[in-house]
Amino acid sequence: MRQDKEAPVDTMGCEKCHDETAPDKVMRYQMLVSLMLSSQTKDEVTHAAVKRLCELGLTPENIAAADANKLEKVIYPVSFYKNKVKHLKKTAEVLLEKYEGDIPGTVDELCRLPGVGPKMAYLAMSCAWKKTVGIGVDTHVHRIANRMRWTRTPTKTPEQTRKALEEWLPKDLWAEVNWLLVGFGQTVCKPVGPKCSECLNRLVCPFASAPKEKGSPS
Repeated sequence: MRQDKEAPVDTMGCEKCHDETAPDKVMRYQMLVSLMLSSQTKDEVTHAAVKRLCELGLTPENIAAADANKLEKVIYPVSFYKNKVKHLKKTAEVLLEKYEGDIPGTVDELCRLPGVGPKMAYLAMSCAWKKTVGIGVDTHVHRIANRMRWTRTPTKTPEQTRKALEEWLPKDLWAEVNWLLVGFGQTVCKPVGPKCSECLNRLVCPFASAPKEKGSPS
């Protein structure tokens, strides 16, 4: 089904948000920045913001030295752009001080950076370092996993969902499950108005076959 439907994540996800001519260390940093900006922000908006930052020179040195007000104007209309600029500048300073301008190579260290949570850390490990150490669970993955009942019991947070999925999903599938489900959630299994009638999973999906209450999002 994902082969037939191109989603925003396919062309504007974190793996696509960087300057391909930049050194590896800089590309890793740019991917991390894209993840930091992506929270509660559409891929199209994030991708455009990162592109504008790259045109100015998206490196830890430049971000640390940049005027905060100017950065706010560059990344707007990214959600919570003022807070994200604060996080970007603080993170850039930490990377320059502790990691020689590179990004950390472990989930624990990544999560200590301002504005970086578990989802971003696991995706950064996968996209930037090409290491699969966990599943990056965002709202799409969290929602679909619960709709499909891929967890033993309903989960309330993305972290609970990550742990539940990792209990049974083969590790060689961890790297692709985020990309697949995010795209699926963007195009078919939407949070509001899911296209259950078009979904190839509708006959086996508990959510699609369940009676819908009046006023439900579907």
